[in-house]
Amino acid sequence: MKTKRMRKMKHLGSNFDDFLREEGILEECEAAAIKRILAYQLESEMQKNAITQTEMAKRLKTSRTAVRRLLDPENYSITLITLDRLAHVLGKQLEIRLTPIRK
Repeated sequence: MKTKRMRKMKHLGSNFDDFLREEGILEECEAAAIKRILAYQLESEMQKNAITQTEMAKRLKTSRTAVRRLLDPENYSITLITLDRLAHVLGKQLEIRLTPIRK
């Protein structure tokens, strides 16, 4: 018979990825983390190169609203084409790779 304390300690010893997987939200959390990093990198590059949202929109041939969505860490809808265009506008190359799953 499990005590109330043992039930509360269900995840003791497991890693955080296991917890998120058990909750069914691992992929969503990973996508959110990737978008936050991407938005941060994009904003940093824009600041480093003194590129405003208006200027970025002109370079991408899009609207400032679209640029704001790209900079929004909680907006996960971004296409590979857009990512590639962003990279080129910033003088960068897009690199996407698959890595082994950490256990």
